[in-house]
Amino acid sequence: MHVLLGLGGSDESMKALRRTIDRTREAGDDLTVAVIEKPEADRAPEEMAHQAEKLLSEAGVDADVKRLEGDPGSALVDLAEHGEFDQLVIGGGTESPMGKIRLGGITEFVLLNATTTVKLIR
Repeated sequence: MHVLLGLGGSDESMKALRRTIDRTREAGDDLTVAVIEKPEADRAPEEMAHQAEKLLSEAGVDADVKRLEGDPGSALVDLAEHGEFDQLVIGGGTESPMGKIRLGGITEFVLLNATTTVKLIR
């Protein structure tokens, strides 16, 4: 399976990265990590790319890590469609006090606009 992981600067993104690396090792998927720019994120894109490369190396997973520019949601959806990926993985969603999921703007955009199968890790 050809998998694209959208990686922002959040803790949810790091969780998605770790789970996707585990899945890639088990299933032998072909993985591409796309680092997006989120101004409000906890971590800068450079830091996220470095952490991704480190975790991939430690796991022995060969994957492309690329930086996306422009609107994060649109860039992920465009890359997923034009790169002929089978699945787009994103981390996101927090729980409200009532136990309902709250989605950020990028996550919501990707879920609503991607024609590629989207896997949300929360």
